[in-house]
Amino acid sequence: MRAARYYGKEDIRIEEVVEDRCGENQVRVAPAYVGICGTDLHEYLGGPNLAPIQPHPVTHDTIPITLGHEFSGTVTEVGSAVSSIKLGQHVVVQPTLSCGLCTACASGIENVCYNGGFIGLSGGGGGLSDSIVVPSRAILLLPPNVPLRIGALVEPLSVAWHAISAAPLTPSSTVLVLGGGPIGLAVVQCLVALHTKKIIVSEVSKTRQRFAREFGAHHALDPKTYDIVAISRELSGADGPDVVFDCAGVPASIDTACRAVRARGTVVNVAIWEKEVPFNPNTMVFKESKFTAVIGYQRGDFQAVLDHLADGSLRPEKMITSTIPLEDLVERGVKALIHDKDSHVKILVEVGGNGS
Repeated sequence: MRAARYYGKEDIRIEEVVEDRCGENQVRVAPAYVGICGTDLHEYLGGPNLAPIQPHPVTHDTIPITLGHEFSGTVTEVGSAVSSIKLGQHVVVQPTLSCGLCTACASGIENVCYNGGFIGLSGGGGGLSDSIVVPSRAILLLPPNVPLRIGALVEPLSVAWHAISAAPLTPSSTVLVLGGGPIGLAVVQCLVALHTKKIIVSEVSKTRQRFAREFGAHHALDPKTYDIVAISRELSGADGPDVVFDCAGVPASIDTACRAVRARGTVVNVAIWEKEVPFNPNTMVFKESKFTAVIGYQRGDFQAVLDHLADGSLRPEKMITSTIPLEDLVERGVKALIHDKDSHVKILVEVGGNGS
């Protein structure tokens, strides 16, 4: 079968590999559509980062590994001990890998497993292939009215849903989102699904400002033009936003987030940081505001996204800005997102979608 194999920095190859055997508690999925994630770009440009160069504690794999952790597909084989999943069902895969043994797993927070990782980044197969075998517990059924193309967006939307679930949001909340990349835009859509009163986005790119407005942001502002702290205070009609989501992960964003949030408000860090940054806690201390951090998602986040897709309160179709075949993954996918990122939100790779 075909698979996109990651060997290291700037080295992704479409190769023929042998299919894994489907065990009794596993399910085989034929991937249909696969999203290219910012994490994939980091691996390509400067990795291996998450991709293991030593045997991963859960998968025991090392590079080369098969990429692809944002995907939908069709069930083509079911293990003998699996009764809740049927052949032909359309599904999404929660790619969380956890050891089940550490204190985090014992506490039910497998997304921060001390030995964890992700299918499609840490070994164990990946969605950028004609076939993948996953544990049955990783499978969630796609609602009948949600097409496979949209199913490939469930994973990034679940990151956003996990983030908004960490904040004390109410329908009357004013929210500031820093960064209009794919995750920032996913956060906007999840906030819209909750009927959030006012959503302000800070983003330099005019194209992504437009995306933010199309996805439901009430204001999309260039931080080079506006004093985001002052204008978010003005737009909130109070002393600042109730919640700030930092999806940018740069020194300016953490400073803006902590200065903008209202007294006893909440800053949620969604970004992954590449470097240490200076941080003065007094900007939070003097307001008794809170700073919390999130990573990944849990099964409940996936299910919440699927439920909101099913009832139409989440409508993420416009996130898909291009669809390409597997053979064009590097040139029209990875490199397009690196060199023309402002023109794209999510590029999908069609592995076996059949147009659905």
